[in-house]
Amino acid sequence: MTDPTPSPSRRAMLTAALVGGTAAATTFAGAPAAQARPALRPEDKKQFTLTVLGTTDLHNNVFNWDYFKNTSYADAAGNKIGNAQASTLIKAMRAECGAANTLTIDAGDTIQGTPLAYYFAKIRPVSDSVTHPITLAMNAVGYDAVGLGNHEFNYGIPLLRTWEKQLDFPLLGANVHDAVTGQRAFTPYVLKRIKTDNGWLTVGLVGFVTPGCALWDRDNVQGKLDFNGIVEEARTVIPQMKAAGADVVIVSSHSGATPGSSYGDALPFPENASTLLAEEVPGIDAILVGHAHVEIPERFVTHKATGKQVLLTEPLKWGMRVSVMDLRLTKERGRWNVTSASSHLLDAKTAEPDPAVVRAVQAGHEATVKYVNEVIGTSTAALSTGTACWQDTAAIDAINFVQASTIKAELAGGANAGLPVLSIAAAFSRAVDVKAGPLTIRDVAGLYIFDNTLLSIKVTGAQVKAYLEWSAQYFKPVTGTTAAAADVTNSVTPTAPGGTPDYNYDVVYGLDAPLTYDIDLARPVGSRISNLSYGGEALRADQEFAMAINNYRQSGGGNFPGVKTAPVLSNSQQEIRQRIIDYVVDSGTLDAALFSRSDWRLVVNGQPLTVIP
Repeated sequence: MTDPTPSPSRRAMLTAALVGGTAAATTFAGAPAAQARPALRPEDKKQFTLTVLGTTDLHNNVFNWDYFKNTSYADAAGNKIGNAQASTLIKAMRAECGAANTLTIDAGDTIQGTPLAYYFAKIRPVSDSVTHPITLAMNAVGYDAVGLGNHEFNYGIPLLRTWEKQLDFPLLGANVHDAVTGQRAFTPYVLKRIKTDNGWLTVGLVGFVTPGCALWDRDNVQGKLDFNGIVEEARTVIPQMKAAGADVVIVSSHSGATPGSSYGDALPFPENASTLLAEEVPGIDAILVGHAHVEIPERFVTHKATGKQVLLTEPLKWGMRVSVMDLRLTKERGRWNVTSASSHLLDAKTAEPDPAVVRAVQAGHEATVKYVNEVIGTSTAALSTGTACWQDTAAIDAINFVQASTIKAELAGGANAGLPVLSIAAAFSRAVDVKAGPLTIRDVAGLYIFDNTLLSIKVTGAQVKAYLEWSAQYFKPVTGTTAAAADVTNSVTPTAPGGTPDYNYDVVYGLDAPLTYDIDLARPVGSRISNLSYGGEALRADQEFAMAINNYRQSGGGNFPGVKTAPVLSNSQQEIRQRIIDYVVDSGTLDAALFSRSDWRLVVNGQPLTVIP
């Protein structure tokens, strides 16, 4: 544990924590380039350096702990995670720069993402008497504001509002409106007053969240909340902040820096709008970016009309990094102006956890660890996702089998009871490695890491074919019959310029009879599915099925064709993870003999493709 008191070792730690070196300041309006915190001369008394510290996409990671593996978090890069690690860096920077000269913000996706989050949403829900662990952690850090992320809506608006009330700082969401009144539903911005040697400086902090919330959490927000476009809302709210006295405007933007939308044109507003925001809306000085889970130490975007350079930075995810934004201001004729800016990232693996955060969250962490290690049954086979993105595996079959079995039971006795059932699932992580034998809650949680809920929709054979063709664009073109995994998966597409994520490659599974197919990677996108059959016979275009599907996909996530408009047959709004847990508890065994089959394969010109991991 480290002491936040300034010391030579503290300065050495901060130097070691720097990711990517020290960024040179970018100068605005012809002012001389600023050095890193020079000593103020008497004639420079009108200058001031504001430091803004930022985290994003914590996803309820407080400790450097992997609840799915029941051990400290570890990855190939040696990263450490958690708000406790980030807090040490934040407090060290405050000591270095002067706490009165710093602000600390977060760019959203805070209350969902780990078993710790699930435990305090579903097992021991937060309330007036139960405080959310991430609240305890962030209050101990001393944030000035946090922006909304799309995953804040996963557990419903009541839990979100309870969490909001527990915070010691505002939850910002300028582009979220009450669907009935049209009024803003969350605090749009906050003004922070900072005393300098030459009067007061007013800093405006504003938050925006990707409009994709309207799709991904439709069942929770429809008819209750509306989500305006980020650029569209900013054109209104930034002038309001300026009129209210903001000298500097800092944005928390839960919207990626690389333009594009995973949902295509399903909404009139883009998913990832942070760069557009900097280019098109005047009056913004810096943007803390979230949502994309990427590392941006420093990037400048030029405003199209004014030519001003707007600073962007994104500190990866899960507390792995802390963004440090230094804004150098000069006061002339009674007005503060940003004359230069720079940013860099600090690396959490260089720090020890903050004892104050550890004390605050230890009890909740221990309760969660106990919960996830409960044995609920057995698995007859190992369930690994290491190769699930290029070959049929028992792990994905298990998810599909439970989903389809659940839907079969829900439809029994109703008008749609006779429909054969299909199911879709994807590998959310390639790191799942559940051994045969005792099965714990954390094993299931690792197999299905998202809090998606289960629905069923009515689809035709033609729609199944179109769905599979869309899914198959995940693969890159291949000419030989042997290829490395990196040369096969994660293809770049117009809706995924950074490469199609693994969770957008869906396998379709048949419960009542096998659905079998080949994916020919020598063929162009849109005509890759061959030998598509159901129950051993060629799939007919007019055949009808009930398809088990998650709410993310059915609401437009991944922009898969046909599903958003397909008739909904059932919607229990129960988490799929919990459905799998319930199945294991009820049956006592996850028996691979009931569900594990080889129903699909990758081929090249009809010949099997061998993929080398």
